[in-house]
Amino acid sequence: MRPNALKTSSFYGLAGSVALAALLSAGCDRTPSSDGLREWNVQDHEQDQESLKAQLPRKGDGGGGGGGGASGIAALVDLTWRAQCAQCHGESGRGDGPNGPMVKATNFADPEWQHRMQDADIANAIQNGKGKMPKFDLSSELVTGLVVRIRRVGGAGRPPGK
Repeated sequence: MRPNALKTSSFYGLAGSVALAALLSAGCDRTPSSDGLREWNVQDHEQDQESLKAQLPRKGDGGGGGGGGASGIAALVDLTWRAQCAQCHGESGRGDGPNGPMVKATNFADPEWQHRMQDADIANAIQNGKGKMPKFDLSSELVTGLVVRIRRVGGAGRPPGK
């Protein structure tokens, strides 16, 4: 190999790399085209909710679907809360979910509400709906888990079962 050939090939290799990098970075300055993309709509959200609902146990399932035992039920309670309850009642149960103000969702941290409500009343509202809240066809174990979670939000509120 000639002595200058090595310098020349290194120069062109470097120059080519710099030119390629410049071309690629110029392409990144443009906003991506939305051609071929459809606009998001409400049905997209509902489809996501439907896929989550399909994972939840129904009455008569024996609470199945989420693994057995207390940890399985706890995971299902958490999934149910996120899929069904948090939109109105919020992640922490204070009625501050995205739809909470619109439907006047209950703040489960309210000590007066916690004191006034019986566990059976809460379970009944979950199973049969109340006001703008729809009914949910869930296993009794899952309903009980949701009642316990709602009582936990109240902290110093009444203990479950009263």
